[in-house]
Amino acid sequence: MADTCKVLMIFPLFNAGSFWNYKEACELAGARYPAAPLGLITIAALLPKNWEIRLVNRNTELLTGEHFDWADMVMTGGMLPQRNDALHIIDMCLACNKPVVVGGPDVTSSPAIYGAANFQVLGEAEEIMKDFISAWRSGERKGVFEAPMGKTDVTKSPTPRFDLLKLDQYLHVGVQFSRGCPFSCEFCDIIELYGRVPRTKTTEQVMSELDALYALGYRGHVDFVDDNLIGNKKALKQFLPALKHWQTEKKFPFEFSTEASINLADDAELLRSLAETNFFAVFIGIESPDTDTLVMTQKKQNTRRSLQQSIETIHKAGIFVNAGFIVGFDSEKGSVAAGMIECIEDTSIPVCMVGLLYALPTTQLTRRLQAEGRLYSGSEQTQSGDQCTAGLNFETKRPRRDILSDYRTVLDAIYNPVAYFGRVRRLGRMLRRQHAHKMIKGDLRSFVRLLFRIHRAGPGAARQFWHMLLDCALHNPKALPYVVMVSALYLHLGPFSRQVIDEIDREIGEVDQGRWQAPPTRLLAEAAIA
Repeated sequence: MADTCKVLMIFPLFNAGSFWNYKEACELAGARYPAAPLGLITIAALLPKNWEIRLVNRNTELLTGEHFDWADMVMTGGMLPQRNDALHIIDMCLACNKPVVVGGPDVTSSPAIYGAANFQVLGEAEEIMKDFISAWRSGERKGVFEAPMGKTDVTKSPTPRFDLLKLDQYLHVGVQFSRGCPFSCEFCDIIELYGRVPRTKTTEQVMSELDALYALGYRGHVDFVDDNLIGNKKALKQFLPALKHWQTEKKFPFEFSTEASINLADDAELLRSLAETNFFAVFIGIESPDTDTLVMTQKKQNTRRSLQQSIETIHKAGIFVNAGFIVGFDSEKGSVAAGMIECIEDTSIPVCMVGLLYALPTTQLTRRLQAEGRLYSGSEQTQSGDQCTAGLNFETKRPRRDILSDYRTVLDAIYNPVAYFGRVRRLGRMLRRQHAHKMIKGDLRSFVRLLFRIHRAGPGAARQFWHMLLDCALHNPKALPYVVMVSALYLHLGPFSRQVIDEIDREIGEVDQGRWQAPPTRLLAEAAIA
């Protein structure tokens, strides 16, 4: 009997109320969603070559009964903001009697929530998929396959099945060089899932991935989805010359973005190498300008340098910074709004994900809060947003109302069009790009669409946009494509910030009127059951 299997891979919906759901920016570019599902297409490459695979991304296309009728097996899973839909997909599979396999970071963190699935693949899949495939071939239809945390040899990771993607549906496509992060931030689950020793792929592996994308005709934005690209600087410095050579040989078909820690600014050689290779953006977790908070959360790397000077150094290297900030830490002794706003303005970072602290399932923070009897019971069962629309799932040290008020104040200040485009204007003057942006299909059309839609982002947005655009054209025209890119995000960020502010206002109102009741904490709930 021939060994065949029809595998339907389903990428679950991200919750609609998300900072990262750049729907309007996608529409400008003719895309349907920002990022492609790298995890599932990597799993696809680990499956037997003679198995048939179809991929349905619920964020970009419809899932129909015909898909289920075709399949012998369904694979799904993802991150915390995808949990609600992943559970819905499992229910759909059970209803039509299709075996379902679930994997990814959320099931790894909270396996009990996904107990209805036939199979669970916990941890990194490279070394345990063989066991799963053997079990399936032998007729097993239920099981748990678990990899030890942070131990997987990523040099065994295959080239993802980019051919399964409808590439024109996405703003960018991801590749990965390393996994893990050397730091130990209390609130972060990266080190719990992927370890503190960054493991890197070989240069040949990554170049093969880029070759595969290039051969499929893809051009434009490629995101290195690493937890911290500079976690292993030595390996990165050995890799970048090969990447620069490849880019030069192919006439720079790709522009890169990534995530890194603030100490990137300390290494002039590395910054220069990233810029020469055509990295144009980096996400950095700043979290708080308050030193006591950074020390308490074990993010001490952010205390050893001037944030303003570090960000300016990165900007002047031709790479712009997006940043994360968090409100609600125990160490906050009073209002933090003014200090956070000042930090964001001083660093001229336009795109800031400011969120409420959320205790993720497998973190030092969650373990501490649970030991202190402060983690709310049931918070792990439902998750309806991201840090912007769901947070503070624990008993806070400061009055909850004060934290919500600070959060509201920060959002209102930084996403006011005068403030936002003021930061974009200052960024435009600093950004010293080494490579001119290569126009790709649709760029001009996207720009024209932006001109017609910018007024929709809120009162005053169009005026501030034009003021910024003229300033950049006069002082640093090489930066124009990038300030346009950041401006396009305001089509989402302006309205989204106002939506979040409305939600926070409602919650503040509930607190003021005595209608908000703190959920029972985990220990109290467990005592009640006992």
